[in-house]
Amino acid sequence: MRFHGKVGFVDTVKGGPGIVEQKVVCERYYYGDVLRWAPRTTPSSNQANDEIEISNQISIIADSYANRHLHTMKYVNWSGVNWRIRSINVNYPRLILEIGGVYPETEEAIDNDAPEYQD
Repeated sequence: MRFHGKVGFVDTVKGGPGIVEQKVVCERYYYGDVLRWAPRTTPSSNQANDEIEISNQISIIADSYANRHLHTMKYVNWSGVNWRIRSINVNYPRLILEIGGVYPETEEAIDNDAPEYQD
């Protein structure tokens, strides 16, 4: 199965005295393949519904931005949902992203007017 979607890069920023926040600094589009499809649910005793997790692997063709900002890669938008990146396997020129649970939505807007990174 082919993949084309956004990868979110999130960084920690100071929001004021003693306040540290996670902020989406950019979303970039990547192409690749879905390598593994394995949905599952995680039982939760404190919630009415079980939380959905998937154990998919998505292989993307990395660019120099992705290679330099691996530490800020936090989610992949796949099937209309932002999924948390659990681990990254570097297999140049590809990055294998293992995704898990739903990434929590942030209220921070992405600066779409920011200059596009050039390789």
